[in-house]
Amino acid sequence: MKPEQFRRWEEGEAQPTFRQAQSIAQALRAPFGFLFLAEAPTEGPLLPDLRTVGGVPAARPSVDLIETVRYAVQRQAWFVEYLQEQGAEPLPFVGRFTVTTQPAEVARDIRDVLGVDVEQGQRTWDVYGRELIEAAERVGILVMRSGIVGNNSRRKLDVGEFRGFAISHPLAPVVFINAADAPSARLFTLLHELAHIWLGSSGISNATPGSLRSEEIACNAVAGEFLAPSATFTQRWVAASRDFPTRVSELARRFHVSRFVVIRRALDLGLVDRDTYTSAYRAELDAFRAENGGGGSFYRSAGAKNGARFSRAVIAEAFSGRLMLREAGRLLGIQPSRIRGFAEQLGR
Repeated sequence: MKPEQFRRWEEGEAQPTFRQAQSIAQALRAPFGFLFLAEAPTEGPLLPDLRTVGGVPAARPSVDLIETVRYAVQRQAWFVEYLQEQGAEPLPFVGRFTVTTQPAEVARDIRDVLGVDVEQGQRTWDVYGRELIEAAERVGILVMRSGIVGNNSRRKLDVGEFRGFAISHPLAPVVFINAADAPSARLFTLLHELAHIWLGSSGISNATPGSLRSEEIACNAVAGEFLAPSATFTQRWVAASRDFPTRVSELARRFHVSRFVVIRRALDLGLVDRDTYTSAYRAELDAFRAENGGGGSFYRSAGAKNGARFSRAVIAEAFSGRLMLREAGRLLGIQPSRIRGFAEQLGR
């Protein structure tokens, strides 16, 4: 399309054909019906926007972020109705604490509910992350992870825009992790979003250090306390090697977390400066992007995107005949013909 032609449409000098109008709506990610209105309707935010950049609120969410939140909200709505039909009871830990509760108390309760102890270096941090996700799903939290919008691999989520979000609900709380982020950073985001659930707070986060928002400050503190309790961490930091890389590696092994989490925790406790943290995070993200060239397993990606708990519920309803395969495919974001293969992969 020539820019001159598009300008004529915008200024009302000419009109596109029906087919051209459809193409415009698709390119702009806008509902086709919007083009027939005198003014585009204003859409309120689906979730509170808690992101900050340089201490001030972030810019308006992108279309990619808005659609990703909308997908999660739609899946949650279906699951809430499913649970209500099953007679499910509210989850007691949702909203159990407030932003004024001591982070150590919240972190301790999350450990108790999930059934995990303070990590003492028994596992690698990636295994630890998977175990935490599985534990969160077991107690009733829907954990969704994706680095793209829906199934469109050309629409990658921007980790610079957001790291995750939480949708608090007494029956079916949702935690979403931006899988475009470095895996080592996702562990911190997971705990940050779980803290939102324990505080009964919904919102889009970028987990920025130094945020002035009370919810973000509290959730960052809980995540850090869960992964590396402050008293023990500070003692180990002081006693560790004077060589910075060696010191970080020693604490990473001790707390069974990534080097990123160690440096993030050190920043939050005032043990390193912001430049050191930023440099370390960029190195982690660059390394992940350099290695992440392949597309991965379709079924594994679908399982992560929807969460195991949600996926199993949809599949069970579809196989029982209470839910049409077409609707199940829409909820899961896969072709109906692939649902059986997905179910077999999910059961392994």
